[in-house]
Amino acid sequence: MGFNELLKDLDHSASAQAAGIRRGYGGPPARTVCVRSGLARLRCASLLKPLYAWVSAAHIPDADRWRRHAEPAVVISSNADTLNLWLAVGPRVILDDLRQRTGVAWSPPNGDPSRFGSVEVAADEVATAYAVLAQAAAAGDPVAGTILEWMRQVGTSQAFGAREALKSPEAGVKCGWYGAPDETCLRTHAVAVLPRGGTRATVVVGMTALPYTDLRERGIYQDKVAKGLSVEAEHEKVAGALLRGLLTTALAELGHSPRDGG
Repeated sequence: MGFNELLKDLDHSASAQAAGIRRGYGGPPARTVCVRSGLARLRCASLLKPLYAWVSAAHIPDADRWRRHAEPAVVISSNADTLNLWLAVGPRVILDDLRQRTGVAWSPPNGDPSRFGSVEVAADEVATAYAVLAQAAAAGDPVAGTILEWMRQVGTSQAFGAREALKSPEAGVKCGWYGAPDETCLRTHAVAVLPRGGTRATVVVGMTALPYTDLRERGIYQDKVAKGLSVEAEHEKVAGALLRGLLTTALAELGHSPRDGG
């Protein structure tokens, strides 16, 4: 299935993006793919938590303290631990460091800067940033290597079937999911870093913001969020199939095959 088939029947209010990068010394020529339907930029939810954890390490002298918050931020998507890093280092410092390392420029959210999940991003930017993370890890950056290892530990309940869809059980995965009270959509995003060996990197990203307008369902959803209960099943119902389709189609467009690793 190609991108046209995936996106042709989307509701007019929906947004979806996919992107992928395949590059690295000793591999095939660099290759990228990107497709977008709807909004050019979407709120990132928890998609960037590993990147925040990566750059924050250099700004927190106490390595044990950094790890105490960074590991759960990545592995179980802990909002409280992410917020600890985000506020301790500062949103502008974290995002400026990411710009210097990856070349991708993101801005703190308008209004309340503590809302780390309200940074707006595009899928191709996310793919670029994670490709830099992956190649930094391959080149010996110990913090980047640790972050990727944590991404490989993200459990199936928070991976939306990405590894199975990509046929890459060793892939590092991070997903983001949220539906804010002021939105009539659910945002469900995923990034996967596939193992390739050497300094090569393959990254695919899928991002969706799909209509979620039923007042009763939205009320139940917000009640669960307020109580700290899981809402991943609702995101799977609304966006799971499309999200996996975006990831696998992006990977196919990159020409990735099992012999490439992963």
